[in-house]
Order: sequence, then C-alpha cells, then structure tokens
Amino acid sequence: MSRYNIVKGIRGFLKWKYFIRWFLLIISFLTVWTIWENLTVGTTYYHIENERIPRVFDGYKIAVVSDLHNAEFGKENSQIIKIIEKEKPDMIAITGDLVDSKRLDIDVAITLVQKLMKIAPCYYVTGNHEAWIGQRFSELERKLLDEKVEVLRDRVIQLEKDQQSIQIAGVDDPDFADRDCSIQSSVLLSKIKDLKLSDEYCVLLSHRPELFDTYVSEYVDMVLSGHAHGGQFRLPFVGGIIAPNQGLFPKYDAGIYTKEQTTMIVSRGIGNSVIPVRFNNRPEVEMIELNSQEH
Repeated sequence: MSRYNIVKGIRGFLKWKYFIRWFLLIISFLTVWTIWENLTVGTTYYHIENERIPRVFDGYKIAVVSDLHNAEFGKENSQIIKIIEKEKPDMIAITGDLVDSKRLDIDVAITLVQKLMKIAPCYYVTGNHEAWIGQRFSELERKLLDEKVEVLRDRVIQLEKDQQSIQIAGVDDPDFADRDCSIQSSVLLSKIKDLKLSDEYCVLLSHRPELFDTYVSEYVDMVLSGHAHGGQFRLPFVGGIIAPNQGLFPKYDAGIYTKEQTTMIVSRGIGNSVIPVRFNNRPEVEMIELNSQEH
C-alpha cells in the first residue's frame, strides 16, 4: 500500500471518528433533554385583552390544568402545586381527562384537587376519558363535589365582582352522548345553545379543540381546551405530529387561536395516555391573565 493511500485511509478514519463523536453527542443531548422534559412541568403565560372584559376583572388570573391522565410529578404532584401556588391565580380551570381510563386511579386525581382547592376555586369539565370509565365516573364526580369543585356539566356560572360579572361555562365531552365523530360537532352545538349564554364576556371550558368552528359559530369569547397533548411529538417549524380526533399534523395542537370574536387556548396538557413519551413537548400549566380595554 502506498504512502498516499495510507494517509488517505487515516484521514478517512479520522473524519468518521469526528462524525461519530458529534453524532453520539447529539443523541446524548436529545436523550437527556427528552428525559428532562418528560419529568418536569413548565408554565406558559397568556395575556388576553378584550374590551368586553369588565374593568373590575382586569388582571384576573386563570390557571389551567388539563389532561392529567393520573400523572404524578413529584410526591402528590408537588411540582404542579408549587407552580400554581407561586402564581396566585383567582381560579383554576381543569379541562378534562383528569383520569385515564386505561389505568384508572381516582385517588391521584382527588389528591391533586384537594391541594388545588386550597389555592383557588376549581372549575372542572369532563374529557373523553371520563366518558370512557363508565359507572366509575359517578364516583369521581361525587368526590369532586365533596371537595366543593364546580363541576360544569353543561352549566354556566356568573362570576361577580363589584356588581359586574363574567360567565364561566362548561360542557360535557361529546363522548358522553355519542362516540361517532361525525355528529359530535352537532352534539356540542346543542349543548352550547342550551346554556343560553348572556351577552357578558364568556370563558368556556371544553375539552375538544378540533371543534373550534362550533365555538366560533356561537360567539364564545374564550375557550379553554386540551385533548391534543400538544401533538405528542413536536417538530420545529411544523408543530405537533398527531392528536386525537385530528390525526396527523393537527390544526389545533397547542397554543392560541383566534377567529372572528373567539379566542381558543389549547393546553399541551400534563400527562399521556396511549403514547407514553413526548418529544420537544414539555407538559405545561397555563397561566392566563384577563386584561380589560375599558377606559
């Protein structure tokens, strides 16, 4: 073998060694990053400005807990509690899938709720997993009511401050009525119409983001939703890969969406169900601050 070939071979080996080193470093970083983000909960902040928000509700803070799926972050979900305690919200919205139908543990859900109720009043709506646990849901509902949680099963409540008010409404997940996706929009539409919402600013808790156009058609001011789990695996500049009832590359996977008079905020949620791991999709608690534009 010539000297030239030996040198060429050494250079080629060194290039491959350099490539492998960087490849392993990148894989190691992504592995550590993925483990960290699957074991911790972050906070996402939103400021909603609207002239329909009464001045007395300027600065009103709503914490959103969605899609717990019986997950535990720290002993008795201490991570979640610390985040919300620090923010001092005026209310806490729990937007469905508090439990998981495949590994039901009502005690995990109730333990979290007990601690949340010591921070602020809790308002709860069901998700599809509550519908899927059948008769056990009555047990969960009873325990939530025992803890003085406002269970919004097709209900609307007036929140009053200094003789001004806003509406907090909630609708049952459509799977309680029918699991046929082709009719769920009409099911939800009937539920919202039956609420007979007033002209006051309305915050609607509803688990399903894919039914955004239904909320828009009923002139709902703000919708707090979940269900999509952030698309489970998130790619830069692309977003989520897959979500329930939306399939591949979901349109409403996470974040804020606005159409006409309606704003919808979709939580990435906290726990997982069918797919146990997230990628580039850290679990989150949302903090939403209402800002009045009244002068």
